[in-house]
Amino acid sequence: MKSALTAIAATLPSGHGWIGAWSPGIGDPTFVGWFTVVAYIAAVAFCWQVRRTLSVGPNDPRRERRFWLALALALLFLGINKQLDLQTAFTETMRTLARRQGWYENRFEYQIAFIAGMTFLLPVGIWLCFRVARGMPTSVKTAGAGLVVIACFVLIRAASFHHVDRLLGETVLLLKLNWLLELGGIAVVLVGASWRLRQLRSKGVA
Repeated sequence: MKSALTAIAATLPSGHGWIGAWSPGIGDPTFVGWFTVVAYIAAVAFCWQVRRTLSVGPNDPRRERRFWLALALALLFLGINKQLDLQTAFTETMRTLARRQGWYENRFEYQIAFIAGMTFLLPVGIWLCFRVARGMPTSVKTAGAGLVVIACFVLIRAASFHHVDRLLGETVLLLKLNWLLELGGIAVVLVGASWRLRQLRSKGVA
């Protein structure tokens, strides 16, 4: 029994935290960090309100209601992840595996490939979002595109590529680029959701 536990423990990432240097807790206790969480909550609330507004209409557009529900749940997860910083847990896991499997010295090749994949995935993800939302108003597709931007940003951060981290830390108009990308994606979702609400209310649905 003891040898089995030892073998299991040997497969787990090592470090000062639960996984490498990561442990669950408040990952970004700054003003911008909490402001981003509030922005996520606002986006979730808008998406949920669109879904509820659709449910009281003369017709029951179930496909669009499911779309807004999925969007709200994804944003809720991302809002929680903003402080849990689960992508760091992923990074620490991959770093530990790289060291134990002997490819840590070549990690930059994998990181570049990963980021290249994310660069390709962004337009593909937006295209897929538009496919899922086919037949729906442009406002719906706009909100979905905002979610794709946020998801790709989070995945790129998980790559932990030094030059990318340094680039994301650069400031534009006194704001860090990573703030602009994440908050910009949330803003696109909010624009799409509020736009859809106005469309529904103008039709007398709400």
